[in-house]
Amino acid sequence: MMDLCIKEGEIIMTQPIPMKQSRTIQTHLVLPPDINTMETIFGGKVLSYIDEIAAITAMKHCKNTVVTASIDSVDFLSSARVGDCLELESVVSSTGRTSMEIYVRVHSTNLLTGETKLTTESFLTFVAIDANGKPTPVPGIVAETEEEIRLYESGPARRDHRKLRIQMKH
Repeated sequence: MMDLCIKEGEIIMTQPIPMKQSRTIQTHLVLPPDINTMETIFGGKVLSYIDEIAAITAMKHCKNTVVTASIDSVDFLSSARVGDCLELESVVSSTGRTSMEIYVRVHSTNLLTGETKLTTESFLTFVAIDANGKPTPVPGIVAETEEEIRLYESGPARRDHRKLRIQMKH
């Protein structure tokens, strides 16, 4: 199945890319400067890691420069402490014409006990940008595993929610 993209006035055929090709993993050790008064990692530090890995994932997928359009959701589910190892894993979960939704999951592991727990889940939206700073088309995705299919199939509902949130008056 080919996607049709219009780029600088010409029609380009693009092949959808398997989600696994964008999968990215990063590991960080929680150090004393990373913690708050509760002696757990700053949420902002985790957000920085999430934004960074999501950008890398988006660039791997579209082979282009990207910008963060939105951090759609962040759920802090548990904390991490000094000495814990954070493992972030991300994948392109949905695509639009020029945008990509990225799913990021963060686990923390106590390296002394081996206990691992899910600490954070997040969805972010990125837009591919061309050399002129204009949005540019991105390839679609192909979901293969059960988890990828779940993420892909739930993408339109998240997109609708995102659009409603943007339209809301504050």
